[in-house]
Amino acid sequence: MYWIYVVDDDAVNRRMAGHFLSKAGMRVSVLESGQAFLDHVMESPKPDLILLDVRMPDMDGFETLERYRQWEREQGCDETPVIFLTADEDTERENRGLKAGASDYIHKPFDPEILVKRIRNVLEKQETISSLKTEAAQDNLTGFLNKAAVSAQFPSLCKTEKGCLMMVDLDSFKLVNDIYGHEMGDKVLIRFADVVRAESSAECVHGRIGGDEFVLFLKFIQDERSGAEFVKRLNERFLAAAKELMGGELVIPLGLSAGAVIIPKQGTVYEELIRCADRALYLAKSEGRHGFSLYRETNSAQEINSEEPDLAMLSAALGERNIPDKAFQLDKRAFSYVYQFILRYIKRNRRAACKVLFTLHEGKAEETVYKDLCDKFDEHLKQSLRKSDIFTRSRFNQYLVFLTDIREEYIQKVIDNIMDKWHDQNSDLIEITYESDYVSMIDQGEFIH
Repeated sequence: MYWIYVVDDDAVNRRMAGHFLSKAGMRVSVLESGQAFLDHVMESPKPDLILLDVRMPDMDGFETLERYRQWEREQGCDETPVIFLTADEDTERENRGLKAGASDYIHKPFDPEILVKRIRNVLEKQETISSLKTEAAQDNLTGFLNKAAVSAQFPSLCKTEKGCLMMVDLDSFKLVNDIYGHEMGDKVLIRFADVVRAESSAECVHGRIGGDEFVLFLKFIQDERSGAEFVKRLNERFLAAAKELMGGELVIPLGLSAGAVIIPKQGTVYEELIRCADRALYLAKSEGRHGFSLYRETNSAQEINSEEPDLAMLSAALGERNIPDKAFQLDKRAFSYVYQFILRYIKRNRRAACKVLFTLHEGKAEETVYKDLCDKFDEHLKQSLRKSDIFTRSRFNQYLVFLTDIREEYIQKVIDNIMDKWHDQNSDLIEITYESDYVSMIDQGEFIH
């Protein structure tokens, strides 16, 4: 049921509007002035729509709307649609109202049927906008807020609500993708999200900020004990759900680690709180994973002075066990750093390497098919190259490959293998050309190309 506020200094107009809207199945609150409306709405649930008279004594509709919009901004909430009521035929005043943020104008005396229809039109448009905003803010896979929506909404939550800001990272999740494939990885993420929702209360807010990284605002957690118990329940239910998907003999040490801060006890500024939660998460992982850590001022010292983490733990944290058996794809910046390091390595150890640039041309393929095949080529390279090789996508249709530690006589065999496998699987819809550059050492300690 829609809830409509009618704000008008004329008692007859208030009664008429209230009568017709109630008859149309809407809930109605009537108020006689702008100040009465502002006093009431700030202490009550937000309405779905406001019918606001333009001409009122003391505070007119324009000033009332301006103050109300300011209050909405301070509260961090969406704008309520407003329809101005006016007896004027002044188009300049009407334009002023629309510029001020009104959704529509209705002239008095109003026709009851037209009044109801125009209110419904505005509300239906508002619902469509709200639905689109929700879709744009959601992570498609988990239904949680996406990274952009987290950045937009969590700062206000931290300023106005009590609870716990928790960062969660899935332990050993990469092994799921490497062993069972990305489709199974997606199913695991969906089940994790279901577990979080089942263990949270309705007013909690959940966000996904990375592949297997999440941030949660949990209003029911106010101390370390309840946070630790919550994470323990998540681990138990998440592992059980994963075993249902991948079988009871699951060998991957799948679980989750979490770091948290309590709000407002440990602050209210989101940017600072999320850094503290991240430090606590690091500590939880370094102490063995599948655990929970609440941030304290001593956390930084613990990270430095703790005797618990050993080389094996640090190696695990760096992902040593999770190195996939395929070539390593990097973004252009990371590729540049690794490329420079490898050049130094081969110079120092008198090794050789080869750069290969693959360019994909449209050929016989339609544009959409061509773009899909360009996207597909990166997975083909991962499967065709050695896991010691690296590559980056330099343009949408170009891939730069760096074959590390390779003898010159084997280079063409590697390239031919990449090309033959591709054509076997994708026919000749697109044309692929390449150029290569062999990097070696001469006795004088200089590169030759």
